Amino acid sequence: MTTRGTVAVLDVGCFSARLLAVDRGGSLLEPVVSHKTRLRLDRALDASGRLRAEGVEAVVSAVRVAGEVARQHGIEDVFCLATSSIRDARNANEVISRVESDTGRSLRFLSGTDEARLSYRAARAWFGVGVGPLSVLDIGGGTLELAAGRGMHADFARSLPLGARETTRAWRLDTDRPSEDTIEALRNHAIEEIREALGEDEARLREFGTVGCSKMLRQLAVLAGRRRKGAVKTRELHLEDVRRVIPRLAALPPSRRAELPGISRPRARQSLAGAVVAEALLTVFGGPAVICPWSTTHGVLLALMENPDALRERPGGRVNAA
Repeated sequence: MTTRGTVAVLDVGCFSARLLAVDRGGSLLEPVVSHKTRLRLDRALDASGRLRAEGVEAVVSAVRVAGEVARQHGIEDVFCLATSSIRDARNANEVISRVESDTGRSLRFLSGTDEARLSYRAARAWFGVGVGPLSVLDIGGGTLELAAGRGMHADFARSLPLGARETTRAWRLDTDRPSEDTIEALRNHAIEEIREALGEDEARLREFGTVGCSKMLRQLAVLAGRRRKGAVKTRELHLEDVRRVIPRLAALPPSRRAELPGISRPRARQSLAGAVVAEALLTVFGGPAVICPWSTTHGVLLALMENPDALRERPGGRVNAA
C-alpha cells in the first residue's frame, strides 16, 4: 500500500510481525522504517490447530504497535500480510475479525503459490537477471515454496505442506530422541513429494542456479559454516553440509539445539525437520543453494512499488498476485 510515495508491508508470521517501508522510488536496501515485534504463535496453537486466546491477543497487539510506528512516520496505508501460522489456523476468520475490530487494519493472505512467486521475485531482484535462470527454495513454517524462472517473474511455482513447523508436528520430531527410521521416512517422503511437484520440470530446473530464501535455510547455512566465494558476501548450503548437521541436531533435545551456531531459540524445535526437508531439496535440485537475504516480504514490497494494485483482494482476506 502507498502513502506519500511510501510502500509499507507488515508481515505477521509465526515468530515476528515485521514492518518494512520504503520510498516508492527508492531501494529495499534503504528502508525508511524497519520494526519488528517478537511473536511465538507456535506455542499458541492448540492440538486442533486453533490459535488460542493468548495468540490472538499477541497478533492484535503486534498489528496495533506496527500501526502506531507507521503513523509516527506519516504512513497510514500498510499492506498487512499474515503467513501460514494464521492462514491455516482453524479460527483464521476469528483472528481476522479481531484484528480488524481492534486495530482497523485488515490481515490479508496469499496462497502458497503466490508466496512462491513473490519469493522468486525477491531473489531475482537481489541477484539480478545476469546470473541466469534460478530455482528458488523457501522453507516456511507451514509450507515449502518452490519457484523458478529465467526473467523477473517465475514461470514455475508450487507450494507443498512440508514446512518446518508442520513436518515437526506431523512426524513428531520434537521429541528428545527422534528415531533414525523416522528421519529416514521423512526424508524419503519429502523427496517423493518434491519430485512429484516438479514432474517433467525436474531435469530442467536442476540446470538452474539454486537459491535459498528462508530463515531456516539461512540458519542451516550458518551452522554449516560455509561462505560463498565472490564479490557478494553471502553463504552457501551444500548437500554434504546438511547431511553432516542432521545428526548433530538429532543428537540434541529441542531445548538445546539453539546452542548450535546459527540456530535461533524460536526455531530450534523445528530445526531438525527443516534440515531434513533441506536435504531432500538439495538431493532433488542438486544444489548447492546460495542463500538470499530477501524473501516473500521483499517480493510484496517490490510488487507494490511497481504497481499499487498488484495484489488484488478476494473475499476472506485473500489476495492474488497479479
